[in-house]
Amino acid sequence: MKIETSLMEYLLKMRGTTAGSPPRVSNEEVFWSWIGALLGIGAIACIGAQFFSGHDLSLMIGSFGASAVLLYGAPRSPLAQPRNLLGGHVISALVGVICWQLFHAVPGLAQTLAVATAIALMHLTRTLHPPGGATALIATLGSQEIQRLGFWYVLMPATLGPLILLVVALLVNNLSRSRRYPESWF
Repeated sequence: MKIETSLMEYLLKMRGTTAGSPPRVSNEEVFWSWIGALLGIGAIACIGAQFFSGHDLSLMIGSFGASAVLLYGAPRSPLAQPRNLLGGHVISALVGVICWQLFHAVPGLAQTLAVATAIALMHLTRTLHPPGGATALIATLGSQEIQRLGFWYVLMPATLGPLILLVVALLVNNLSRSRRYPESWF
């Protein structure tokens, strides 16, 4: 009977709450989120094309799209603050590169350990940034170009890209009277 009760309680947790959908943000918030993402991702794309094209270096990685959602769509979120943005990507990139170098013979193991370890280290360093998990994963399943970068991946793109996003977030998120960024630096 105890097992059945525990199982039922466990399954009931999966119902969610009755809170419903989150409220819609104002058109002004939609506008500033769009402008920020346009300029942030656009800056990475332009700088990458201008300075790194033809050098086997890539400045753009997929996890930056998720960072843009946090920085420009939810700038007050603790997960969007500079410490989390920079620390999350750098720590995760470092973990991803190390896992690939140690376990590349078993790609699934490298990928699994990279994401799990990145999450644990982001928690321990108070730098949790969900796109960091993707940054770690990209280091282990990215193209040969990404994997050839080795530890350069930590600097380029995993540090430089978020720095560009941060500069744009500082400029754009503080233009609107309804926004302030960052909430905290460290």
